[in-house]
Parts: sequence; C-alpha cells; structure tokens
Amino acid sequence: MIPAAAASTRAELARAKVNLSLHVTGRRPDGYHLLDSLVAFPQIGDRVCLEPTEGLDLRLEGPFARDLDGPSDDNLVLKAVRVFSEKAGISLPGLRLTLTKRLPVASGIGGGSSDAATTLRLLEEFTGTYLEDGDLQALALSLGADVPVCLFPEPQIMRGIGDELLPGPRLPDCGIVLVNPRIGVSTPEVFQSLDSPDNAPMPNLPETFASLAELAGFLAGCRNDLQAPAIVLRPVIGEVLSSLEADQRIAFARMSGSGATCFGLCDFADAIAVERDLRTAHPDWWIASGPLS
Repeated sequence: MIPAAAASTRAELARAKVNLSLHVTGRRPDGYHLLDSLVAFPQIGDRVCLEPTEGLDLRLEGPFARDLDGPSDDNLVLKAVRVFSEKAGISLPGLRLTLTKRLPVASGIGGGSSDAATTLRLLEEFTGTYLEDGDLQALALSLGADVPVCLFPEPQIMRGIGDELLPGPRLPDCGIVLVNPRIGVSTPEVFQSLDSPDNAPMPNLPETFASLAELAGFLAGCRNDLQAPAIVLRPVIGEVLSSLEADQRIAFARMSGSGATCFGLCDFADAIAVERDLRTAHPDWWIASGPLS
C-alpha cells in the first residue's frame, strides 16, 4: 500500500531529449543499431501530473493530445504505471495522471520516452517507494530504448542501444530553438535507408564547454548519421535546417534523432526573437525555444 503521507499531487516537466550528435556505430544480430550520442534536455517539454483520486485515470490534454491514440493500454505512461507497480510490489489505487502533450508526436525528441521516464520518477515520489538504480534502469529499458536516458534529464553520453549511459560534459549557458515542420518520420524507415550502420564514434568529449562557440565547434566535427537519409525521405527537413542556418544568430543547427525535429543553438538572449521570426516566416511549423539545460 502507498504511505498516506507520500500520496500527494506531483507534477514535473517531461523534457525533450535532443541528440546534439548521433553516430550510428554498428548493428547487433537482433537488428538493433548501436549508437554514440551526446544528449541534452532543454527546458522545453510535456507536463506529467499525478494526483490522488478514485480508480486509475489518464487524461490527455495539450496541443498534441489529439495525435495520441487516447488513454489506451499501449500508452507509455500507463505502461510505466503497470511495470512500476509490479516491480515495486505495491498496488496503486486512486491515481489520476494528466499528460499535457506539448511536444509533437514521433518527432525525434523522445517525447513519449520522456513522458514514461518522468512518470517513473513521479511514481517513486508519489508512493515513497524508491527502486534500486539498476532495477529502475532495467524497468525503464523494458519500456523503450530511449527511456533510461530520460530518467535523469541532464547532459549524458548514450551508447549501445541506449543502455550504456555516462555523465555528459557541462554545457554552456545558451538557448535552443526546436523546429518541427509537422510531419511524421518513420524511424525504422530512416534506419533502413542508412548507407552503412558501421560508422566512426564521436570524438573524445571535454569535461565542459566554456562557451557556445566551443560547443558549436565540437558539434561541427560530429554527425547525425540519420539526418541525410531522413532528408531524402522528407525533404522539408532540409528546408528547416536551411532556415535555421540562414539566421546569423544561430551558431549551430542539426536534426535530432531520426527527425523531423531540428534544433538551432544560439545565445539565450536571442532565442525568443529567433522563435518569433521563424513563426512569422513559417506559421505552419511547430517552434519552441528555451534554455539548453
């Protein structure tokens, strides 16, 4: 049973997962690709709220709620509740979850994975039951390859299939602009379009990036190996990148994950203005900005 003092309302930002670099370094016999990626979690995301109520209820709201299949058993938030309850050996009666979906669905920034990971963190606080780190990581991996890295939304190095995690370098104080042209991209289709799954890993990372210029210079020597095949499949991604790169306030631009969301790094003081100008030029695109970390 849940301790009475623990079961109170909890809410948290489920931050977007942005692959600042994404090197595909191999493929396992079971078909899973091996990655080497620098991941950041900007202050942009969905919102997950847990509160006591009668029964088990999931409510979906926000601008992208309609793109989800409703509160079905396949929803990762509900799956997270079920696997947590089973692993922790507790029942979870009287729980209402509200997912405010602000991030585009299937857009290369790990929205669903971050929602699930945030739900797991909130469940620990809500119930007062904390799993061992290894158990929590294994439980997260059972929900999806990107869920473990989202458990701790801070810069990380993600390797393997997403199960090998290392602390990332300290990132500079700067802004990020996320842009999605409101199109879907099939991750399996992008991986299938790769010329080769065997590519060089990232260069060695420093412990800290003292400035935006240092980070941009490092990223210029890295890649997103999924970017080129994604552009072939969805040429509008190239248009998004061109729009970001044409703005002199953007120090670096790249696609995140398997797309179609792209990011531009800039001084934090410029982020809102860049977002506003892009919205004016492309009113049909989804655009958001905020601190990189």
